[in-house]
Amino acid sequence: MNSSYRKPARSRLSPLCCCWPQAAHRRHGRRRTGTFTGRGLGDFGVVMRAYADHLADQWCDRGHVLLVLEGELDTELRDGGTFKLTAGMSYQVSDFGDDAHRSSTRKGAKLFIVD
Repeated sequence: MNSSYRKPARSRLSPLCCCWPQAAHRRHGRRRTGTFTGRGLGDFGVVMRAYADHLADQWCDRGHVLLVLEGELDTELRDGGTFKLTAGMSYQVSDFGDDAHRSSTRKGAKLFIVD
């Protein structure tokens, strides 16, 4: 980590904490094998997603930070690039549509996303 970068996040966090196991879940994805739990926090939101056998139902061009907590996630960029993330890996994409992407997994994945 670059210790010279220390820009603080600014948002009105309410509530301060989230108990993810107690939060409401809903299903999503082309195969409906993903669960989604999220919270809006002012200018941004945090999301916990868990996928079994999953294929995203659309391209995403929103900016966010995604961290793989468990499993493997395959990501395809609209420009044709592909990459695999495993537990402990992340990607960061902008809000400008330059990194439109969609993800899939055969083995399952648990993700934490800030967008």
